[in-house]
Amino acid sequence: MSLTPDIEAKVRASFDRQTMMETLGARLTMLRSGFAQITAPLLPGSRQQQGAGHAALTFAIGDSAAGYAALTLFDIDAEILTAEMKINLLRPAVGDKLIAEGKVIKAGRRLTVVQADVYAETDGERRQIALLQGTMVPV
Repeated sequence: MSLTPDIEAKVRASFDRQTMMETLGARLTMLRSGFAQITAPLLPGSRQQQGAGHAALTFAIGDSAAGYAALTLFDIDAEILTAEMKINLLRPAVGDKLIAEGKVIKAGRRLTVVQADVYAETDGERRQIALLQGTMVPV
């Protein structure tokens, strides 16, 4: 199923209204039906005490990427929320930027299961730092 221009415009407008993503310097860098990619720099204000990216940054962009992947599959008038989200932190977020790739595992009328892989990137080389899995619901 291809992404219609109306759905793409809706998703991008929704992302642009997220002030949290703006604060983190995050950008919606790729969008397809059932898939969304969000990239965020590792800014000084988003690091933890040992200098790596904070898990809150990892979770925020992973959750948003998964949610926007799900939103691409809903009707133009629909909105969604995260009902639950689990994260496995695999290694410290060390790099220049983080990249979250969200995808839909199973779309349903009431529950949509999603996943996001989050990577740290330095000089074009990526290492996976987290795996998220959750459920999105229409509101």
